[in-house]
Amino acid sequence: MRNQAVFFDLFETLITEFKNGIRKAPRSNHFVAQLGIDSTLFEREWRSRQEHRMNGTFPDFPSVLKDILNTLGHEVSEETIDNIHDERIASKTIPFNGIDPSILDMLGQLRSAGMKIGLVSNCTPEEVKAWEISALAPYFDDVIFSYAVNTAKPEPLIYQLACKRLGVSPSESVFVGDGGSNELSGASSFGMTAYHAAWFLPEDRASKITGYKKLRQPSELVDLIRD
Repeated sequence: MRNQAVFFDLFETLITEFKNGIRKAPRSNHFVAQLGIDSTLFEREWRSRQEHRMNGTFPDFPSVLKDILNTLGHEVSEETIDNIHDERIASKTIPFNGIDPSILDMLGQLRSAGMKIGLVSNCTPEEVKAWEISALAPYFDDVIFSYAVNTAKPEPLIYQLACKRLGVSPSESVFVGDGGSNELSGASSFGMTAYHAAWFLPEDRASKITGYKKLRQPSELVDLIRD
C-alpha cells in the first residue's frame, strides 16, 4: 500500500540540542543551585516524574518544581520559580533557532510529493513554546504534543490518534525518529513503517538501536518515499 503520511519525532530528529557534541543549552538541572537543593536528589525526583511530565499529569514546569520541592521539604519563593521557568523556556527555544536546511528541504520535498506530514512528540509545554514561530511549523498538517493529549510514546493510543487526525491507516504511514522513548518499536507494533533518524546522532548512540532502517541523511527519507 502506498504511503500517505509521514510522522516525525521532534527532538534529535527535526531539531537537535547539540552542536559538535556539546549541548547548545544547559541541561534541565542547571538551575538546581538556585533552588538550593542537592543536585543528585533533584535528578532522582526529576526522573521519577518523567512519565507524568510527558503525559500532562503535571500541567506545567512550575507544578513539577513545586511537587519536587514539597517532596524534599524545601521552599523557595514564587519569584524564583518564575525566573527558573523563564530560563527553561529560553533554553528550550535555542534548538528551534537555525533549523538545519536539510531538514527543511526534506519537509518541502515530502509536501511536494503529496505526503501528509504529522508530528508526534513526547514533550512538556515549555519545551515547545517556540514551535508555532519556528520554521518547521508551516510544513505540518497536524501536531501532537504528548502533554496535550495525555498519552505519550510508545503507548499505542498516541499513534492511533496521530493516524486518525490525518485520516490515514497505520499501514499507509511512516514514522521517523531518533528512537528515544522506544518510539520506533511503538510505531512498528502499531503497524507503521518505522525508520531510524540517525542524522543528528553520534555513532555510539546510533549503533545502539537496531532492527530499523537507519537514515544517515534527511534526503534518504525522500528517496525511500518516492520509490
